[in-house]
Amino acid sequence: MRAALQAWLSYWRRQPVQLLLLVLGLAMATGLWSAVQAINAEARANYAKALEQTGSGVLDVLIPAQGTIPVDRYVALRRAGWKLAPVLEGRWRLRNDSYTLIGVDLLNHPVLPALTDAAMAEGTSPLAALTPPGRLFADPALRDELAGLPDIPPVTWSDSVPAGTILTDIAVAERLLQKSGEISRLLILPDQPQNLAPLQQLAPGLIRQSPADSGASTRLTDSFHLNLTAFGLLSFAVGLFIVHATVGLAFEQRRGLVRTLRALGLPLHHLILLAAGELLLLALTAGALGLVFGYLVAAALLPDVAATLRGLYGAPVEGGLTLRPTWFASGLGMAILGTTVAGSQALWNLTRLPLLSAPGQHSWSVRNEQAYRWMAVVGAALIGAGILAVVIFDGLIAGFVLTGGLMLGTALTLPAGLSLLLDLGARRARSVTAQWVWADTKAQLPGLSLALMALLLALATNVGVGTMVSSFRLTFLGWMDQRLSADVYVTARTDSQGAEMARWFDEQNITALPIRWSETAVNGTPVRIYGVVDDELYRDNWPILSAQDKVWDKVMSGQAVLVNEQLARRDGLGPGSALQLTAGWELPVAGVYSDYGNPNGQAIVALPALLERHPDIPFRQFGLRLDPQKVPDVLRQLRGRFDLPARALVDQAGIKARSLEIFDKTFVVTGALNILTLGVACFAILTSLLTIWRQRQPQLAPVWALGMTRARLAQLELLRSALLAALTALFALPLGLVIAWVLLSVINVEAFGWQLPMFLFPLDWLRLFVLTLLAALIAAAWPARKLSRTEPADLLRVFVNER
Repeated sequence: MRAALQAWLSYWRRQPVQLLLLVLGLAMATGLWSAVQAINAEARANYAKALEQTGSGVLDVLIPAQGTIPVDRYVALRRAGWKLAPVLEGRWRLRNDSYTLIGVDLLNHPVLPALTDAAMAEGTSPLAALTPPGRLFADPALRDELAGLPDIPPVTWSDSVPAGTILTDIAVAERLLQKSGEISRLLILPDQPQNLAPLQQLAPGLIRQSPADSGASTRLTDSFHLNLTAFGLLSFAVGLFIVHATVGLAFEQRRGLVRTLRALGLPLHHLILLAAGELLLLALTAGALGLVFGYLVAAALLPDVAATLRGLYGAPVEGGLTLRPTWFASGLGMAILGTTVAGSQALWNLTRLPLLSAPGQHSWSVRNEQAYRWMAVVGAALIGAGILAVVIFDGLIAGFVLTGGLMLGTALTLPAGLSLLLDLGARRARSVTAQWVWADTKAQLPGLSLALMALLLALATNVGVGTMVSSFRLTFLGWMDQRLSADVYVTARTDSQGAEMARWFDEQNITALPIRWSETAVNGTPVRIYGVVDDELYRDNWPILSAQDKVWDKVMSGQAVLVNEQLARRDGLGPGSALQLTAGWELPVAGVYSDYGNPNGQAIVALPALLERHPDIPFRQFGLRLDPQKVPDVLRQLRGRFDLPARALVDQAGIKARSLEIFDKTFVVTGALNILTLGVACFAILTSLLTIWRQRQPQLAPVWALGMTRARLAQLELLRSALLAALTALFALPLGLVIAWVLLSVINVEAFGWQLPMFLFPLDWLRLFVLTLLAALIAAAWPARKLSRTEPADLLRVFVNER
């Protein structure tokens, strides 16, 4: 066994480059997968921490079907014996930003012990939070943002508060949010008394939710993490193509060694044990390197992921990375599993190898070529299964099944498609050299097919995701031009200052549109209701998707409501549907408008109708319509007269620039994973070319012997690589466009509730095509250089033995 082991492993001593490529390929695949898992694990740990800190992750809650929970309903439930903890949650607007403010009953809320410890650590009595002016408990990350703000209660900094969140007593929250007598939800505390009256009887208008049913935010973040996981799996699959090709070729090149060891008496099961042990050792080594690489990638990308989740999804995620056993075990397990899958075919062929079977690439190529037809059949079946899944089922999973079926199915049909195109090229060739180039390119196809399949997946992903992001960005720009029609946006410090501003605007003949809104719940999910005044800005610019006749007349008269696309899709609403905004307030839907970037429901009513039911909503924000030449003068007057900070005055260009900055940061992770996946695919081509170039000497030596120079042969090697890459890119383009359509029209609708139009970007395709050709030429440059410098004696040696 020792001698057999030494002989078996000696192969890698003679092929160090092939060993390096195998380890690096598996390490890159494991690294990208483990990076995604590290990001997901960190984000989910933050969600769990936030839910635990607020009690929402461990307790059932009661939420209103419509509006908020009145205090008298809470009192009635308490008097009936139910032990409940009230929670008031809303967006607290400070300066030009808003923060999640959660008011709780500090005497019976589960978060009390942690806040008490934080207060005592600062030398403050916990009872200070119950006495005027109250006390805020905030995430330390908000220290700089809240520092120096006037007219806010004292702040205690605590790591027990979720990221980006402020906690306080519910009475203080009522005052700060200007929501008197309202409750957002009720936590059902443990250890309830026996024989209580059922909640359905005491509170028929309330919905009981378990921690597993946490609402839209969880569904949205799940879709984001499912997206990342799909990217990780794609990258891992591309890396496995490298491993499969390299391991298969290594086993093929050791056929002579296998024949010798078997002839000397080594039992087959011992040989299988040696091969399996070698694969396990390679998996552990490459997996460990991949974990280090994955940690570095995750650490670099996590801050942008955290910004995306906080900004687009409203999820509390910090920017730091913690080593967690889950993703560590996942990365190492995937490395072992992937190596097993990639090497299983080689091990199977080893068990069926005849004792006197001679080595050679020809038989290997023929066997692979015979599999093309079956691969194409399986690929077509996978495409059909993906289409069938989205027709029969709904939801994100069906969308991803469709995406996976399309990508994997097309990849499996690629070798057969390339083979047909190469046959067509050979039939149309006129010169002998051209015919040989086409035929020899087809002869290379079995050794390069897996790498080309990896390239196809990477290119299609780049085209699909790139088209989706660019379409989203273009639509987002046009949408902002419609929505942000005011020239300047102003935020007052207080409601009284807001009223004073309104009077000054009237005196100066400045058109000031108040921005006032209230939060409610519709079918148990949050909805923000905006009140607007009748102005041509809304009539001429608002992005309406579908509407009844005279839609704005109906809305401004208080007889109808506009809803955003998210709310319309979620609740099946459309023009003519009835929508109950709060108890006793039901309006017909007059139209649906686009609201990109917002995961929650939104509605628009006439401002007088909103004030009639919610007279105490804040009166602090305005949109000003000005002559562009007067903007600097008006801004100067506002600063001087009302002593406003710079952040309280934002022009339209400033808001657009900030929104685009957030938008671009949102897709940093997607772009990075696109680049990494394409890099792995190009590495797969390099690996395949380097591992098979020696096997090509029997095909190249006769051509050289007939008079073609080594330099010319090297040039043709570059040409073949570019040709195969170009043909693969032609297959990838339509696949990528179909993937883009699925992302925009299926997955995006299921995840966010809005559908985006699809735009085409030919210049981006051309740029990607040129990059692909360049990558293929770079990958082929090394083997071509080695070929051009091959000694004539090595080429002559091909004719010594029968092949």
